[in-house]
Amino acid sequence: MKDTTAFDWRDFLLRWSGEWVDSLPDDETRVEDREAARQARWLGFPPASEERIAFMEERLGRRMPPSYREFLAVSDGWRHAGGFVSLLAGTEGAHWHDNESELADLFEEDLDEESEPEEWREADLWRRGLQLDVESDATYVLLDPEDVDEDGEWAVYTWAGWRAESPERHASFLAFMRDMHRQFHRLRAQPSDGKPVFVNDTTRRLDALVEEARLEALRGGWARAVKALDEAKAYGRPRAAGLGDQIRRLLGHTSMVHFDDLVTDPRYAPELLPPLVAEHAAHSYWDDSTLRFPLRGADDDLVALAYTTLEQVRGGTYRYTATGPFGEAVERARERARWGDTDTAWRTLRNALPLWEPLGPDHLAPLGWVADPVLGPLLTPERGVELLSAPRGGQTGEAPEPAAGPDPGGLAWLAEHDPGDNRASYRLVLVERVGPEELPARLSDGDGTMLNEPMTLREARQRLTHDQREFSSYDDRALMAVGRAGPRWSFAFDGDPAPFGRRRFVSPAPIASTGTRAVVVWSGLRTRHGEPFFHLSVARDGAEQYAFTYADGEIRRSGEIPQALDPSRFFGDLEDRAEVEHSLLEAVAGEFGTRLPRHAITSGRLHTFTTRSWTRPPMDGETYTVISTHYEPVRSADGERAADQEPGSR
Repeated sequence: MKDTTAFDWRDFLLRWSGEWVDSLPDDETRVEDREAARQARWLGFPPASEERIAFMEERLGRRMPPSYREFLAVSDGWRHAGGFVSLLAGTEGAHWHDNESELADLFEEDLDEESEPEEWREADLWRRGLQLDVESDATYVLLDPEDVDEDGEWAVYTWAGWRAESPERHASFLAFMRDMHRQFHRLRAQPSDGKPVFVNDTTRRLDALVEEARLEALRGGWARAVKALDEAKAYGRPRAAGLGDQIRRLLGHTSMVHFDDLVTDPRYAPELLPPLVAEHAAHSYWDDSTLRFPLRGADDDLVALAYTTLEQVRGGTYRYTATGPFGEAVERARERARWGDTDTAWRTLRNALPLWEPLGPDHLAPLGWVADPVLGPLLTPERGVELLSAPRGGQTGEAPEPAAGPDPGGLAWLAEHDPGDNRASYRLVLVERVGPEELPARLSDGDGTMLNEPMTLREARQRLTHDQREFSSYDDRALMAVGRAGPRWSFAFDGDPAPFGRRRFVSPAPIASTGTRAVVVWSGLRTRHGEPFFHLSVARDGAEQYAFTYADGEIRRSGEIPQALDPSRFFGDLEDRAEVEHSLLEAVAGEFGTRLPRHAITSGRLHTFTTRSWTRPPMDGETYTVISTHYEPVRSADGERAADQEPGSR
């Protein structure tokens, strides 16, 4: 429960009045009412007596809320409430709005029987609200007698047509006045030419709070720091937003994170521009000219750097670098991350944090790496908290507990429902004692297939489809992401395979196992199309050791299958396919001591390549279809190729 009775209205209003007077330029044109307030150093009016307040309440037919009554007892009205209300009503000026503005009708135009009750209630505010604005810049201030808290306080709603937003709610009249005081400060924080520098006890207190918050953040006390910075930001204090945004970005927040006051400083731009432009690049429908908005005040070189970085981020070529030992750790972490070992990559970065060197006093943590296509996916909310909780930048404090990694280990997570991925079928190849960079030579057609640069599987599929010119009904070349699957294994993974055809399927396990051992798993136990299936094959030195396939309700097996993998243990009852799949994958992981990195596969960027076909060639008498596409260039009326067309495109 809020205690408004203890609030010292007179002290608050006197302080506000003095700050307002001191912010006025000496050569300002003197207006009589404004000059009276200047001379008296008082924006208010004489206090209203209890009798005057009671008469007002009798006129209006309602007892006024506590904080408004207490305000009136100190000042019967107020000048310059924030930046857009020049006169706020006292006991005489307050009146029921009664849809005088006809805004209730305007708000109700877009409502119908499907609209929420709250929407109708918001529109009706213009009929029931008590209007407090007397003179304003098209800004309404209404007390709502139906939005009342347990203390009897009425909420205040403010609305301006030029703001193009819903009415803004303030919990009480006291909350409204404090918000208007903050608004007054925000508008004065960056004085225009000819106005005095805005310095007073409030700004000095808040600036000291910002500096203490900066040090507290570097000591690892990010929660206390962000609370203090948010308070200073509400008053428009310099540095507060830029410092707070660094914390928010590492907590996973991206919306309206602009690093104000700092991103345009050349000292900090190398670290703050990349996450800023990465958020811009993530919204393909944003016009690139809007990137200039958060860069207001930046010089031409910094703006050019922003657009260069934007192109790098979009093209997947941005590469975060740092100086000194921390920079060396960044490179080691990237090497781990590009092969899917995101847990080790994160620990490498985290352990090197004491070696990190800030670019300046207002640099709270390394940030550019979140825009790196390989390193950025390492960030999770838990890891962001861990980084922010660690002392750094020359400050000391208690080291935080390591954050839990997002990878569960093993293979069984593949059987879990993933609402973001809708994974129902997948296939994978595991090769023992072979690096992931060697897998294309084992699984492709031997035509010098190279690994693509790290990208998400979705990005890789889009690129493959864009470049593909021939489609065959018998060919099944898998697009696979590669990485490390434990201390001794590498993996190739396809999360969106073609339909499984048992009669023409050829396991790549034998050819992948030359000089080693290879395992192939293809699961469709939860497939939404066709009958459920599951395949496992194991080969060594180019020859299949054992295999089984469950399809069409039957098990076909070959070789001597270990007891732990005996399919008869799993396929007795398929009522719970996910549970059967889970048990199978646990058995495979236990038998071979392998795992797949969930976070890297589902959220990271890995190298990819295209394998040879997983199906045999068609036999005599078997029919198939091949579709080839060829794009002709668009030509102008005179027969010339259009300037923006590439050869062979259309």
